[in-house]
Amino acid sequence: MLNQILHNLGFSSWNALQEETLKMSRKQDNLLILSPTGSGKTLAFLLPIVENLDPAADFIQSLIIVPSRELGLQIADVFKSMKTKHKVSVVYGGHEMRIERNNLLNPPAVLIGTPGRLLDHIQKGHVDLSKVETLVLDEFDKSLEFGFENEMIRILDRVPQAKKRILTSATQAVKVPPFVGMRDYAKLDYSGGQIPQQLSLKMVRALANDKFEAVVKLLGKLGDDAVLVFCNHKAAVARISELLKDRGMLHVTFHGDLDQDQRERALVKFRNGSVKIMVTTDLASRGLDIPEVSFVVHYQLPQKEDAFIHRNGRTARMTASGTAYLVLAENESLPAYLEHSPEEEALEDDHPVPNEPEWVTLYVSGGKRDKINKVDIVGWLIQKGGLDKNEVGMIEIKDFGSYVAVRRNKVKGLIPVIAEEKLKKKKVKVQVAK
Repeated sequence: MLNQILHNLGFSSWNALQEETLKMSRKQDNLLILSPTGSGKTLAFLLPIVENLDPAADFIQSLIIVPSRELGLQIADVFKSMKTKHKVSVVYGGHEMRIERNNLLNPPAVLIGTPGRLLDHIQKGHVDLSKVETLVLDEFDKSLEFGFENEMIRILDRVPQAKKRILTSATQAVKVPPFVGMRDYAKLDYSGGQIPQQLSLKMVRALANDKFEAVVKLLGKLGDDAVLVFCNHKAAVARISELLKDRGMLHVTFHGDLDQDQRERALVKFRNGSVKIMVTTDLASRGLDIPEVSFVVHYQLPQKEDAFIHRNGRTARMTASGTAYLVLAENESLPAYLEHSPEEEALEDDHPVPNEPEWVTLYVSGGKRDKINKVDIVGWLIQKGGLDKNEVGMIEIKDFGSYVAVRRNKVKGLIPVIAEEKLKKKKVKVQVAK
């Protein structure tokens, strides 16, 4: 079965973390996995889950608790890409409870959820966790940091029978909380805890302490590659966003105060390349399904080294290279966790505004609930909209709508034509995603 999954994923072999997780899970019921973003950690803990699933069972066999909806959906996508015959479901806040309840009437083999929403379903009697055999707390320290300890305790009280328990974190200095019930466990440490060799660290100094001007010049210098700009606070994200708008610099923002739809659209646009700049808090440093970026910019430096490492983990992953820039005011000193001063890079006054991306994201008001899939949308855009295949980019299908990247030079002529054409016998609205 695992060989078939390897084939389905298009891999020639498992990586070291995945190999060791499989090996240790057969010897030890309790595991603590420490590994950074991009290390293949999700697949690592899914492999022993799949290996122990009973295809004849009609109950929830594995429960995965996650700190955010984005991480939950990412895990579900990885599970589906394995192409097993087992059902997986995701529940999270902001999603319609009615839809989730109907989906849970036919229990999945694997249930993924955020603590608050999972507890809601438990209390309403929508799920039966009495036969769960494997429990995973993915990025468990993030769930604790987000204030979900009480919910997690109450959920774990419902699964005392779980034989296998797997905890994951991207941080070295974590402690397993007592309520998890893991006195004896094997620790797999792939965190490294250091700045990757393939990551270049550089710094830029802001003249007259105007860090925003320094960021604008830096973004112009970096050109058209994908960039994550990290801030310590939501207020800083909002301020930079307003200033970037004034300069005509296309970007998205991402932080905890945005609602579900706003966060979803931001991630879609950044993933499909229709926006190349994301200004964010540390919420985007871990547990999100976004592509590796060429550059990370620290508009504000985090106080703790762990946060610095997690941010930088968005670039220079695996064998790729990347650059992280520290933006410092004239008199701002480097944090204590940096042993050496990064190379200073000069900024010119005449760096142009980055070009508009070649893609634009369109929103289509039909999705999974309308039984619409990616093939339907591609065929519709080619046959009814007159596009070539290479003019259609990444497509993401949601419950009630879909997002599709289209070449920028085709959008203006496409929308009025396609707006009159039905998609799978359904009248849909088409507009540029805001």
